[in-house]
Amino acid sequence: MNENSIPNFREIGEITGSTDSRDVLAHATRQAAKNFDDYLIVDVDAHVSEDHFWSEIIDLIDNDVLRQIGQHQVKGFGGSNALLNISPGLSLQSVGGRIGHQGRREPVQDDGVHRFISTARRSMDAMGLDYQVVFPSAMLLLGMHPQDEIEVALAKAFNRWMIERILPIDTRMKGLLYLPFNTPEACEELVAQYGATEGIIGFTVCSTRNKPVHHDCYMRLYSMIQELGKPLAFHSGYHWGDPSFAQLNRFLSMHALSFTHYNQIHVTNWIINAMPERFPKLNMLWVESGLAWIPFLMQRLDHEVMMRPSEAPGLKRLPSDYMREMYYTSQPLERGNMKLLEATMEAMNAETQLLYSSDWPHWDWDSPATIGSIPFLSEQAKRNILGLNAARLFNLDTTRRKPLAEDVLANRPKTAS
Repeated sequence: MNENSIPNFREIGEITGSTDSRDVLAHATRQAAKNFDDYLIVDVDAHVSEDHFWSEIIDLIDNDVLRQIGQHQVKGFGGSNALLNISPGLSLQSVGGRIGHQGRREPVQDDGVHRFISTARRSMDAMGLDYQVVFPSAMLLLGMHPQDEIEVALAKAFNRWMIERILPIDTRMKGLLYLPFNTPEACEELVAQYGATEGIIGFTVCSTRNKPVHHDCYMRLYSMIQELGKPLAFHSGYHWGDPSFAQLNRFLSMHALSFTHYNQIHVTNWIINAMPERFPKLNMLWVESGLAWIPFLMQRLDHEVMMRPSEAPGLKRLPSDYMREMYYTSQPLERGNMKLLEATMEAMNAETQLLYSSDWPHWDWDSPATIGSIPFLSEQAKRNILGLNAARLFNLDTTRRKPLAEDVLANRPKTAS
């Protein structure tokens, strides 16, 4: 693209949930065209707008009673929250509608393609993505559901929906099999049934739950996943209902702490109980906690283990050594202090262990330029983080799959959204 050319500006009106994604992401497309159109880019964590298809998932529930209750809720007061333990009144991410979050309701052409695929293709093309891993936002809190059987039923239904209706249509889209972690035997059944399915590149657990990851009841599950050679991800989330967060009176405060809180607990239990020694070939991925917590936990655990090694007898190395071999996603990337960010990335071996994630279309999403514009990263480090590390971890074909960014810009809607 000629950097000296005069941009073709046009009015698009107020950006809302109905605005075309290609307009919302136009700056990201220009950044891609200018800086990294030839990069392989893999978005390891993007989210879907469940309110458009939640009834489809409810209809796939295999338990007749739960399916009927869910269908009744969809038609009545439950709507897109049917059977879920979500508190809509505490969904404050959009700041009263002033920040775009979730709920993409843009018009799409009725061409027989599922509307989720249509909107996902727009965002993938606009951000210059070769692959995108999709995750259901509505299920992030299911680990705290008082009825474990509902998590199991929704996990089975969502996995079927993803495997049967979404992944076969577009090979650029990949999935992590949702595991209802509160019920280990159900997780084992899902891994056995779908673990080798085309398009399923790993497994995910929602971190927001109070279950010890080192408990004996999970050992067979970990062994099964390790044998398949696919990674296990823990996707963090928030839960204002957690007693430890009840003191916090602002969404900002709770959000800042909770997304690191649960993954810190799970990483600590995983390492101190010597799970890396028991499952040395099981690759662990920690999702949506940012990076700032990583050097903190490294130092704290190293300090404690060196003083009390008898309480971690299974460890052969320091906790930080194990953490440097784990994988992490980038979003939300804390960029306020570049010196701290550089030290963090050095501590965690970001060049080989960090994976780009957008978290699109959530309010705090990051474009690929979030990584591409970091001044201290080498060209190779940027390429690794934006796509090559993920390709290695998930065994993805590195052949270009996205359209040219210039073509995406040229094909944007000609009229304002």
